[in-house]
Amino acid sequence: MTESNVFFCGIGGSGMLPLASIVRATGAKVAGSDRSLDAGRVANKFAYLRSLGIGLFPQDGSGLAPGMTLVTSAAVEETVPDVVRARELGLDHLTRPQFLAQLLNDAQRSVAVGGTSGKSTVTGMIGWILNATHRQPTVMNGAVMKNFVTPSAPFASALVGDPELFVSEVDESDGSIALYRPEVAVLTNISLDHKEMDELRSLFASFLLRARRAIVNLDDPETRAIADAIPADQRIGYGFDAPGAEFMGKNLELLPGGSTFTVIAGDETHDVQLNVPAATTRRMPSLQLPRRERSALR
Repeated sequence: MTESNVFFCGIGGSGMLPLASIVRATGAKVAGSDRSLDAGRVANKFAYLRSLGIGLFPQDGSGLAPGMTLVTSAAVEETVPDVVRARELGLDHLTRPQFLAQLLNDAQRSVAVGGTSGKSTVTGMIGWILNATHRQPTVMNGAVMKNFVTPSAPFASALVGDPELFVSEVDESDGSIALYRPEVAVLTNISLDHKEMDELRSLFASFLLRARRAIVNLDDPETRAIADAIPADQRIGYGFDAPGAEFMGKNLELLPGGSTFTVIAGDETHDVQLNVPAATTRRMPSLQLPRRERSALR
């Protein structure tokens, strides 16, 4: 990646900023444009990108040059001057999901988090767990992960670490979840969102079957039905109410600032406390740490 020269059109977007910062950290040359930059909005976000050594240009095609790869967000139309200029120069052109899939699929170890809700929270939890246990992951998220915010990284929707341990949320709304081949696929839930239920079931089932290991929320009836089609030696289930889950939550207590519960895994039992608001905690169970190692999203 260090020899790459990548231009992100729409670089200020929630899915583009973290991707650009991850690519820049590999030593690649990175530049980009954004309508909000041209309009003079969210100046602090673009100041942050510049602090990473990322060049910013008007969205008029002037930032494109021979040898670049153009990456565009879903909000960028074919008529945008950057896209027109890239065609004139014969540049490689990838969508954000296509580019992200290359990074995740090329990593030696990877975790992809899917589901119609809770992806960003669960991705942040997994990234924090791996970081707290000194695995040094690279994490690509669509939301700011508050545990990783520092004065020098106020937009911490990405964590830059080992590129060979790559964690990312993946999106089903545009069908791009079909691009990913993770080592570990996590499925939180399935509900009617953007697509018909039959199409969602098919997308998520294929997502799990492409992974070496599928981690499935067995409390959700839709994900539980899909889990039944996954080979037993490929599947790990978790939940509070589903019998047969390998990771079982018990004694759940919802509190104003979070929740406490007990995790049972085989012969092991661990007490857990999560500092995640109780109203959402119940619907977003995820991989958890024993009490002595926990540090949930704040």
